[in-house]
Amino acid sequence: MKKSIYINASGRLSRKDNTIFFESETLGKKFIPVNNVEEIFLFGEVDFNTKAINFLAQNNITVHVFNYYGYYSGSFYPREHLPSGFLLVKQVEKYKDDGERLKIAKEIINGASHNILKNIKYYANRKEGLDEFVERIENERRNLKDIKAINELMGVEGRIRNIYYSAFETIIDGKFVFKNRTMNPPDNPMNALISFGNSMMYSIVLTEIYNTQLNPTVSYLHEPGERRFSLSLDISEIFKPIIIDRIIFSLINQKMIREEHFDQDLELCYLNEKGRVIFQREFEEKLGTIIKHPKLNRSVSYRRLIRLECYKIIKHLLDEEEYESLKMWW
Repeated sequence: MKKSIYINASGRLSRKDNTIFFESETLGKKFIPVNNVEEIFLFGEVDFNTKAINFLAQNNITVHVFNYYGYYSGSFYPREHLPSGFLLVKQVEKYKDDGERLKIAKEIINGASHNILKNIKYYANRKEGLDEFVERIENERRNLKDIKAINELMGVEGRIRNIYYSAFETIIDGKFVFKNRTMNPPDNPMNALISFGNSMMYSIVLTEIYNTQLNPTVSYLHEPGERRFSLSLDISEIFKPIIIDRIIFSLINQKMIREEHFDQDLELCYLNEKGRVIFQREFEEKLGTIIKHPKLNRSVSYRRLIRLECYKIIKHLLDEEEYESLKMWW
């Protein structure tokens, strides 16, 4: 199985014969065999030339770039290698049809909120004080069937997520203070973890979309924009509770992430390099976790589940099979 490469140092990325070569004062020299790489994450000040970019593109490798604070800046997205004009037309048609768009967007929130509930119920069996959050989210989920517009749906989604965030302090036994979700910029360790994790999730989903015939700029829940891959935002909603939030809870409850793994700059809080490396290691391990798929009757990785979600959306766009978002069964 191909893997992600995380570069947490400054240096130079170049092509050496038929491989990618990274040279750094702190890490020394490192060869990256492209046949085993799905994508590269850059967290340092890395220089690379067109020779390296062309070689990465030829091998269909995406590169995700993060700034000094570890937050997502953008992606090098190679020329699509599986283009389908027919599917693109179908994708746009579903977006332009208000009823069809709403149907897909509802199912995305249906899956995301189900997975959120699974998380809270999991911890409710181990900690007191979480049952009220389960009840409140279930009440919000009942409203999904009656929603008539995307803005109403986003309102319900926002309320569900706020209720969910309110449960975090109980889930992590108050190890970090977390009262409100703030993003621009994150102002405390919990917000820093969520923002960093969500950026990682967005990036991985983008890579998986790239390996299908879907166009990442045409979305259904989030409004398509000129400067973002909004379909990645859509699909990420389903997987953030399954992957990112579970990692955060585990890292904190097992005391793998502590205050010392964060730096603060004025009102900005962010993971330092040691903290990022810990998160990256757990993230890669989670993506590689294998579970038995009841419908396919075979074992698949968490990462493969993301690709399968893309395929389910494609089948829906082609009117082959009604889209049903991933809902945790384990």
